Amino acid sequence: MREDVREYYGQTLQSSSDLQTNACCDQIPPDWLKPVLAQLHDEVVNRYYGCGLVAPQLLEGMRVLDLGCGSGRDVYVLSALVGEHGEVVGVDMTPEQLEVAERHKDFHRQAFGHGKSNVRFLHGYIEQLDLLGLPDNYFDIVVSNCVINLSPDKERVLREVHRVLKPGGEMYFSDVYADRRIAEPLRQDPVLYGECLSGALYWNDFITLSKKAGFADPRLVEDRPITIANDEIGAKLAPTRFWSATYRLFKLEGLEPACEDYGQAVIYRGTVPGSAQQFMLDGHHLIERGKVFPVCGNTWHMLSGTRFREHFDFIGNFDTHYGIFLGCGTSVPFSDDAGASVGPSCC
Repeated sequence: MREDVREYYGQTLQSSSDLQTNACCDQIPPDWLKPVLAQLHDEVVNRYYGCGLVAPQLLEGMRVLDLGCGSGRDVYVLSALVGEHGEVVGVDMTPEQLEVAERHKDFHRQAFGHGKSNVRFLHGYIEQLDLLGLPDNYFDIVVSNCVINLSPDKERVLREVHRVLKPGGEMYFSDVYADRRIAEPLRQDPVLYGECLSGALYWNDFITLSKKAGFADPRLVEDRPITIANDEIGAKLAPTRFWSATYRLFKLEGLEPACEDYGQAVIYRGTVPGSAQQFMLDGHHLIERGKVFPVCGNTWHMLSGTRFREHFDFIGNFDTHYGIFLGCGTSVPFSDDAGASVGPSCC
């Protein structure tokens, strides 16, 4: 399947208009990101295939790894956000895509006002980062945009991400998920696979693999249903439902398998750039500035053990356990077509 994917993205697809479904279609960017996107080279943008936005906050000076970077769109966006003293590394298995990315390095260096380029591109597989010489505990952030579904060994991808992340670092990525496991004959269809559909993980298998790799509490940031927009392909995959979803996975010690209540709370200081009034950790944690916000023990760790620590005040400790945090559920986490939650909310 690797060769099929490489041919599909290197030769069959010449621009995003060649895609046969809307699974790999980008979302409308937030206003704060639009000025950066406007500075990108047209060829880089036209050869972009992704299903979400992978530009988390507080990236100045960070080391970032982009898995499946393709033509380099997200790499160059991130290069502007980390600044000249940060670093962005892109990994992709498609030579044709990397050629596009490489030839526009100096264009973007000048566009962002950097004295020297802060990006580099590596040819290889996202499940074999060890073969690319990427060291342990090196990156602050790992991102990926609609690519892990294309990997034949998703478990190894997550293990490698955990290895290269620093303690307190995070994986922030968008991908496609299904409401059930995809039948093997469909998984062998090169078009369905290349369109980011038949290689999609069943969402609960993703949760299991993430925890097995060391990411104890995956957090869903946002999601949207995928309509496919191709009757023939939709009929082949029916009745399976698909979502594009953004998750963040933190490499942290002390995270528990469930959200446990220790009577803790945080107060957001309103100091994260672009989020003066409220800060969104994930889809169930929109934290208003200055308001006491109760949190579970895992959320406490995610805010206190990461780059977000200086932007919060912390109330409480881990001395007394009060049981499971109210509202912590295990149903399908995604929204339905009407925008309502499919199952109960998790804290």
